[in-house]
Amino acid sequence: MDRDEVLAARFEAERGRLRAVAQRMLGSTGEAEEAVQEAWLRLDRAGPDEVDNLPGWLTTVVSRICLDVLRARAVRREEPTGDALPDGLPDAAVAGAAGGGADPEREALLVESVGRALLVVLDRLGPAERVAFVLHDGFAVPFEQIAPIVGRTPVAAKKLASRARQRVRGTAALPPERLAGHRRVVEAFLSAARGGDLAALLAVLAPDVVRQADPAALPAGRSPVARGAETVARETTVFGRRARFGAVALVDGVPGIVIAPGGRLRLVLRVAVVDGRVAGYEVVADPARLAALELAVLPE
Repeated sequence: MDRDEVLAARFEAERGRLRAVAQRMLGSTGEAEEAVQEAWLRLDRAGPDEVDNLPGWLTTVVSRICLDVLRARAVRREEPTGDALPDGLPDAAVAGAAGGGADPEREALLVESVGRALLVVLDRLGPAERVAFVLHDGFAVPFEQIAPIVGRTPVAAKKLASRARQRVRGTAALPPERLAGHRRVVEAFLSAARGGDLAALLAVLAPDVVRQADPAALPAGRSPVARGAETVARETTVFGRRARFGAVALVDGVPGIVIAPGGRLRLVLRVAVVDGRVAGYEVVADPARLAALELAVLPE
């Protein structure tokens, strides 16, 4: 093989790892592929003689590309609207719209590999925080290498990752036993909603359960408040399609549900649990209210 072929082969050996790094940083398979391809173009222009440590060089280049994308995204970000999951859309169309037009199957694989709740929380980090956290906690990159990528000292880069880690983990508002019990109830509710299982929903809902919702989360004409297990259960079975994009997460310190097609937040369910049943839940869709919620990943 000539030098170009050797360089291409060495790059291909790194492609999978670079794609995984970019996917966690960007939360999008399409944008991740573009970042990796841009790294190859830069390597091709630089040539092998200018690169001493190819894996480290490529990690740095991909990370800087992703950081630029995240910064640009933060500037032009359009907040999702509450009606981003219209009932008339098929699931694939919803997933594709949420993932920025990317292949829904590829986006689904990304969500499965990274975790829906983690993608939602990562999307709330600042660009430098996200890059530092992903590189260190996800890929064991030392802070000495992270520092020049994010334009900080190693000590400051370590603080970025630490701050991001705290936000990802969050702070529970309940003691461990109550937190675990609350989580089991919320998981049972989400499972029943996904399956459209009316009997399972009635088993997990309190008789006098109350559902509240932002108007943007509801079809036209539906009341923002529903009362009683039968009414709420039947309504929740309709919500089952959206529930397939749901994951249990820490919402303001207690277990709740994030609805995030392609890992992009659309709705949050704040769930109240009393005596082992769902006493009420609120569907939050208003962008300002969503932004004000503290979201974190529940431990495995």
